[in-house]
Amino acid sequence: MISRRVWQRCAGAGVSIRCRLSPTCVSRCPAPSPAKEVAEEMRRPFFRFSSFRFHGNASASFRLSDDLPELRIPNFVKRCCFSTHAVDEFTEGGVVDVPLAQTGEGIAECELLKWFVQEGENVEEFQPLCEVQSDKATIEITSRYKGRVGQIFYAPGNIVKVGETLLKMVVEESQVQTQTGKEFENIKTIDSEQNEHNVSKVSSTPAVRGLSKQYGINIDDVVGTGKDGRVLKDDVLNYAVEKGILEDSSSSSRAGSLHAMGGHESNVHASAGVGLNYADQTVSLRGFQRKMVQSMSIAAKVPHFHYVEDINCDALVKLKTAFQRNNSDPNVKHTFLPVLIKSLSVALSKFPSINSCFNEDSLEVILKGSHNVGVAMATPYGLVVPNIKNVQSLSIMEITKELSRLQQLASENKLSPGDISGGTITLSNIGAIGGKFGSPLLNLPEVSIIAIGRIRKVPQFADDGNVYPASTMTVNIGADHRVLDGATVATFCCEWKKLIENPELLMLHLR
Repeated sequence: MISRRVWQRCAGAGVSIRCRLSPTCVSRCPAPSPAKEVAEEMRRPFFRFSSFRFHGNASASFRLSDDLPELRIPNFVKRCCFSTHAVDEFTEGGVVDVPLAQTGEGIAECELLKWFVQEGENVEEFQPLCEVQSDKATIEITSRYKGRVGQIFYAPGNIVKVGETLLKMVVEESQVQTQTGKEFENIKTIDSEQNEHNVSKVSSTPAVRGLSKQYGINIDDVVGTGKDGRVLKDDVLNYAVEKGILEDSSSSSRAGSLHAMGGHESNVHASAGVGLNYADQTVSLRGFQRKMVQSMSIAAKVPHFHYVEDINCDALVKLKTAFQRNNSDPNVKHTFLPVLIKSLSVALSKFPSINSCFNEDSLEVILKGSHNVGVAMATPYGLVVPNIKNVQSLSIMEITKELSRLQQLASENKLSPGDISGGTITLSNIGAIGGKFGSPLLNLPEVSIIAIGRIRKVPQFADDGNVYPASTMTVNIGADHRVLDGATVATFCCEWKKLIENPELLMLHLR
């Protein structure tokens, strides 16, 4: 449309036009002699531009040029061809920032767990770059480009905010848009010889850089003994000993490397030192542990009440034995929990208020249609509560397989946000560890949570006064007293107890 208006206005007025693009974008040719101007212009009806530079949107800006010859021929217009849609300019090779993208709703930062690549390494498109953990899930960050890793900015264990640059990559011209303005000024020119292995002046891993930063050492001052002059961990520690920063490089090496590599604190109880010299250690809570701090602090402010009941599990024990005896799939392990989950779902169908969430701002109770039963799992990475979706529509076998899948992913720290979100009620199976019962706090915005103790043999009295052994399990139901009352929870528990003590009644509810 712009070109059409220019054409109509200028052609009607008999005005000559000189089109000009930025000198950096137009390939220049020697100005033709005046005698040959008209002839050459008639032979070349179109400008041939070597490249265009369009920024931001589809509109292009043209500026008048003084270095091109002017033709004053009535009704003659020099035509310019350009596309009306957005055009990306590509460079012969550039550097792109790879930021930490938004990994989920409400996620502001993540912990960097580990890198799958190193500086100077070639990377294919969609190849995993690193693994990060938010307070909801563990996620792999993959590459959008094919190129070479230039510089890595974070070490394992660091906290990275969403939008911050994880690394820089050197990519081909057909993959990356040219950065302009301030972004272009921030990109450093990369020497081709230096980039054979690394963009940085000193070649080292992020963990080693973190170690040098920990001891306040400029890594450029350290002489690397690794391949191609790469600075190793021992190089940094030896340099620290030479400068008097460390006294014992062997003991400090272990403590320093563990901190820089993002290792877990469970097996570390003393900092650098020998013999009986122990020191306090400050441990930052990350990932699921940090989320637990936030959620439990809020849950502690909610008025709870607890309802405790003993359930006879003799029939449940026999049912599990029958499942195991007739199991033909070696990959399936039958436990008590799937039957408890299925019977819980059947009881919830009669008490929808137990399977609800509370919106404190609007003072509304949302009765959930799906029974998404969460199961609290203790992992080396902290407490996590994945949930089994739509239990009301699953068989006991399907629940068993889904529970096994979630347990496997939790142990590997591979749970997805979908596995963790959307729960409607939570079971905490402390009996798997050995406790009799517990007093759980709510997993908000859910209004109920159930702690299950271990099944144990205890003496029971029959109606005739005789004593007999019974397999008994204690359950403790924690409820939000703003939504639920004691009578509702007690009636619900009696219904659930009846189904557990008489699992054959589940047959009446199968579809």
